[in-house]
Amino acid sequence: MKSQARGGTRWKRFAVVMVPSVGAAAAVTMAIAQGALAASFQVSGQQFQITAKHIHGEGFGQYGAMEDTDPKAKDHKPVAVVGMNDADITKLCQAVNVPTPFGTVGLKLKAGGGGKKVHAKQLYLDANEMKVGNAQFNKIDIGVSSDHMTQGPGKNPGDVKKSVPNSFAQQAETVEFDNVDQKAWATSSASFTLPDLRMNISMDEQVCKPGE
Repeated sequence: MKSQARGGTRWKRFAVVMVPSVGAAAAVTMAIAQGALAASFQVSGQQFQITAKHIHGEGFGQYGAMEDTDPKAKDHKPVAVVGMNDADITKLCQAVNVPTPFGTVGLKLKAGGGGKKVHAKQLYLDANEMKVGNAQFNKIDIGVSSDHMTQGPGKNPGDVKKSVPNSFAQQAETVEFDNVDQKAWATSSASFTLPDLRMNISMDEQVCKPGE
């Protein structure tokens, strides 16, 4: 009987440990092999936060689409899809908070704060909220067709069915963003290089502050 009691206690502790570990595994795919493989991050039906002290983007495009936040419930959210051919990011932070039966599990990833910048190729971000301390667009073109953008990586192949054909879009040759704070539903990139990567998991809410 004592052996069974100890076994039950261990399984409860194991579950508490495994819940944040599973969430962390989903997020760490974004940092596989320091950018050696394609990366993506999405928590079904769960919004997450991304902040940065500075973003320099080469080849910028932006258009509207609908994000399937919960395909089973047919829940769709309008998003602005931002695409960049290449992006250099200083002090990147990403935070996601997932409700579980044990309470909120918070995950925070930070990179690019040790002198080397985060670098992404063919970066896409599906965002529904964005705050920027200062934004500079070089050779900007506003009001182009989303199907005929000449700057940026074009439409994300995963968004083709969710976007409106020939809808309003804007593009620029280069962009400079300072003190960025975004709320997003999904992000993907052909490759992500994350120097000085740090991860923190806790049983409470995590928040990123631009430039931290």
